[in-house]
Amino acid sequence: MNLPNKITLSRILLVPILMIFIIPIPDVLINAEILSFMKPQMIAVNEFLESFGRYIAAGIFIIASSTDAVDGYIARKRQMVTRFGKFLDPIADKLLVTAALIALVQSGDINGWVAMIIISREFIVTGLRLVAAGEGIVIAASNLGKLKTVLQDVAIVAALLNNFPLSLFTSFQFDDYAMLLAVIITIISLYDYLKKNSSVIDTSK
Repeated sequence: MNLPNKITLSRILLVPILMIFIIPIPDVLINAEILSFMKPQMIAVNEFLESFGRYIAAGIFIIASSTDAVDGYIARKRQMVTRFGKFLDPIADKLLVTAALIALVQSGDINGWVAMIIISREFIVTGLRLVAAGEGIVIAASNLGKLKTVLQDVAIVAALLNNFPLSLFTSFQFDDYAMLLAVIITIISLYDYLKKNSSVIDTSK
């Protein structure tokens, strides 16, 4: 396995670690009789997560999302592009964003509709790319798609940090507006992909 693929794989491995720092240990486990000997430790872990977990999670998300550009750059620069890398890279991206969105829905930071729209878009575009690949057509990432990714990442980080450090100076809910903008661009990006590649899914063929 070459270096770019190792970097991509590391992004996938960071996904469960990210969720651990966002989602506290559930009460059903803390109060389970069989785990009563660990109850004080689990409570202490949850107290730690409540105080610092989101900041650590934001750091993990920033590091993980940053590796997306790094692995692609190294693969192209050193001519290390492989089929495995092409398969693994989009999976790593989608797992990272999906995990963060689901965790934020569970914690009550974002609406479930936000996660559904963003995740649905990824399924549709992935399906479109698979059909196109079967026809020997490569659908490259569009500028709107890249903008969508940046806005989603910014909105997720803002939500994880509860708008820190902006919250020190203003009550403006930057994360809510950033997420709304990300959803709007997500929908526009989906429409753009479908419009430009309508021939791929032409029902008359």
